[in-house]
Amino acid sequence: MSDLFAGQGQAARTDLAAQACVLHGFALPFEDALLAGVAAVAQAAPFRHLVTPGGHTMQVAMTNCGGFGWCSDRRGYRYDRIDPQSGRPWPDFPEAFLRLAREAAAQAGFDGYVPDACLVNRYAPGTRLSLHQDRDEDDRVAPIVSVSLGLPATFLFGGFARGDKAVRVPLVHGDVAVWGGVDRMRFHGVLSVPPGRHPRLGDCRVNLTFRKVK
Repeated sequence: MSDLFAGQGQAARTDLAAQACVLHGFALPFEDALLAGVAAVAQAAPFRHLVTPGGHTMQVAMTNCGGFGWCSDRRGYRYDRIDPQSGRPWPDFPEAFLRLAREAAAQAGFDGYVPDACLVNRYAPGTRLSLHQDRDEDDRVAPIVSVSLGLPATFLFGGFARGDKAVRVPLVHGDVAVWGGVDRMRFHGVLSVPPGRHPRLGDCRVNLTFRKVK
């Protein structure tokens, strides 16, 4: 893995698989608008720690924007057009969110991408996301576009079975990971976020994950 990422400081792109890549620093030109958008979304639909169907509270705080929001509670995992906390529709995409998602997808080879959901995850130091597949979307071919902001983290990008070996992918502020097509159903996760302080976001990592649900 050291060879794969040795040049990432200079390279604009690192390919992870046939239809999966990291676009290094791709979100940096959108930085101010993205951070303003996160603040606006969180004001309309505050971050919360969801409960799993098994009754466990998730480590990562989250909210949503777009036509659908991802929800979890004792009834299961699902997408809903309504924020269950407010009873109102989820906030619309900030303009910069949609533009970035479309441009990053096109750069990765997925032209015409129109997401209809964005999960906004907030990681405190010490929080992680276990290996999983994104299976709640009807569309399992359109790409996932995942934008890293704030503290650095290590992204785990695995195979099509949970036990497959996962590549450890270092991500920093402004990096965008994209995977879809034949690689859409790969397992992925995030290792525990190390302590630190980012000049714009402080002691947290924010991840924007764009999906095509329908």
